[in-house]
Amino acid sequence: MARESSATPSTQDAPLSIVLAGGGTAGHIEPALAIGEVLRDEFGASVTALGTEKGLETSIVPARGFRLELIDPVPIPRSAPWKMAGVPLKLARSVNQARRILREAGAQAVVGTGGYVAASAYLAAASLHLPFFVLETNALAGMANKLGVRLGGTGLNAVANSGMAGDVVGIPVRPGVGVDTDGVKAARGYKKWGLDQDLPTILVTGGSQGAASINAALAGAVGRLTAQGFQVLHAYGRKNAAPEPAEHYTAVPYIEDMEAAYAVADLVVCRSGAMTVAENSAAGLPAIYIPLPHGNGEQGLNSAHLVSLGAAVRIDDHDLTADALVEKVSEILGPGGARERMRDALRVSGAGDVARDIATRVVRAARTH
Repeated sequence: MARESSATPSTQDAPLSIVLAGGGTAGHIEPALAIGEVLRDEFGASVTALGTEKGLETSIVPARGFRLELIDPVPIPRSAPWKMAGVPLKLARSVNQARRILREAGAQAVVGTGGYVAASAYLAAASLHLPFFVLETNALAGMANKLGVRLGGTGLNAVANSGMAGDVVGIPVRPGVGVDTDGVKAARGYKKWGLDQDLPTILVTGGSQGAASINAALAGAVGRLTAQGFQVLHAYGRKNAAPEPAEHYTAVPYIEDMEAAYAVADLVVCRSGAMTVAENSAAGLPAIYIPLPHGNGEQGLNSAHLVSLGAAVRIDDHDLTADALVEKVSEILGPGGARERMRDALRVSGAGDVARDIATRVVRAARTH
């Protein structure tokens, strides 16, 4: 039987069609969309995103102006092995859905970043003999991405020694992160959050849901920090109670405009998810990272290279207290502090134009195909 192939061969002048596959969490979605924005805005490509109805992509992807097509998720029931018998049928259905979308889009290449949607996309791309790229943004590679490389995908890693073969390229972030040459983003942030542009600003965030340990430490530290002449912008998380108000302390449940927040910040206190570390680095911001205390330790690995370079500081969650937070902030932002040395270290840390690099690779492969 003849093998299937993609709908239309590319030429040097024809518009490209690229499919992104990274869903579930922002850590999978944001790197994919960062590449997608370069493909769309700089290379004129038509970009379609694959997702599932259960992931954050249902809100994030359309808001960024991309077409979203949904397929069935295929979670692996590790904690319930007796359910494994149903996986092959679910996977076959999901792969067929992905194949249909790739054919209808006239896809010439696929870019995956892991998650439930990625394995189906990799299998579909391999069956259609399309070039596909597998981007691992975490310090330890996931199952779907390892499968993608074994299927013939081009592996790309954020950091070395992830357990997945491929070049080390870093993590793509949205074009413009950390860029505010005319000061418009900073002005927007100062006005939006009622901040004083003459005071150093500490941005504190625990992710979209907040972080109880960070919130607790900050509650005991904020008075001392503001007394030292700092101001604090704190995203405490929608699931948490609002903190007590204080002078030079702005607390919000969630920050929608992160580019404005980066523009006003002098220091970030946060978890060390891969995307968070990448965006902080691209924005040139020194950071105090508090890795999640559970899991396989990957959050600590995400920022380890920056800590070793002197571009960031780490406080383990079990060591996080108000005293520890005040001490580290003072060492960075206080008189004779390490802020400028940390910024210099960030400039040589390798946080470069990763999205454009990957997009260029994808375009080259699609055109060759």
